[in-house]
Amino acid sequence: MNLSRRRLIAGALAALPAAVAGTRAAAQAPITLKISHQFPGGTIDSGDFRDRLVRKFAAEVEKRTNGALKFDIYPNSSLVKTVPQFSALRRGALDLSLYPLSYAGGEVPETNIGLLPALVPSYEVGSKWKNAEVGKFLSQVLADKGIIIVTWVWQAGGVASRTKPLVTPDDAKGMKVRGGSREMDMMFKDAGSSVLSLPSNEIYAAMQTGAMDAALTSSTSLISFRLEEVSKALTSGRGKSYWFMFEPLLMSKQVFDKLAKPQQDAIIAVGAELENFAVDSAKADDAAVASVYAKAGAKVVDLDDAALAKWQALAKPVWKDYADKNENCAKLLSLAQKLL
Repeated sequence: MNLSRRRLIAGALAALPAAVAGTRAAAQAPITLKISHQFPGGTIDSGDFRDRLVRKFAAEVEKRTNGALKFDIYPNSSLVKTVPQFSALRRGALDLSLYPLSYAGGEVPETNIGLLPALVPSYEVGSKWKNAEVGKFLSQVLADKGIIIVTWVWQAGGVASRTKPLVTPDDAKGMKVRGGSREMDMMFKDAGSSVLSLPSNEIYAAMQTGAMDAALTSSTSLISFRLEEVSKALTSGRGKSYWFMFEPLLMSKQVFDKLAKPQQDAIIAVGAELENFAVDSAKADDAAVASVYAKAGAKVVDLDDAALAKWQALAKPVWKDYADKNENCAKLLSLAQKLL
């Protein structure tokens, strides 16, 4: 072996440990994922529970992955505007979002199952969805669209009104109402209302200006967006409600599939463990919202069985319209009705 070749081999061997070290460093570099949502920001211990859930999720997943996964959280739709977050997840342009599923109804009709009037009348029914046929099929439909459900979150809702209480369908006649989904809006049109479609974080301004008379939204949003400041009446969601919204923590399937198996497992496990926190927090807000509005001087009323029955009867044609959209919608509705 000549001298020049020996020097070449020696140089290559000397460089090998550095190259290996560089590869290991690259492999161990943390991945930072972005989580967006429309709700007010707070801390892990205070504020809107949906923001707290996201922060708890981020902290626990980072812990379980030994820092391999880190998270940046963007409340108030500060990273991506509210409705387009779903599309951004599908494209892999956004990593995670805590998202009211029915907001995507214009893009994926099946997602309106997340806010069909009176289809989920209680937390007990909502809690059965995940492991029932309807939940498994919904998960498959969303996976086919590029979305993974990480945490199942159902929330009851109520009605904030700047004029009179909205309790029965008769009360809705002539009012300008935000229902929160295409199907909910259809029911209010059948009741004689004119409807507006906009996300929760835009309700305050619409009610303040008089562009909207009443808005249905989750108990948590009724508090977090300070709607008591522009409301004279509240129909609470405690006890009975025909308005239950599915607001899960979602993840881009493109992003999820690129992660290592232990990281995927941590995300799924932590997401599932936070579902009890979500239910407990949502129920607590159902109770708290009545107190908040009463203190602000609003008239607070609850739904009774007779009023709920009237809304359920009004909802039946809306269910049929949803089922007629496509085969997936029909199957989702059929499976959901098995839990009633």
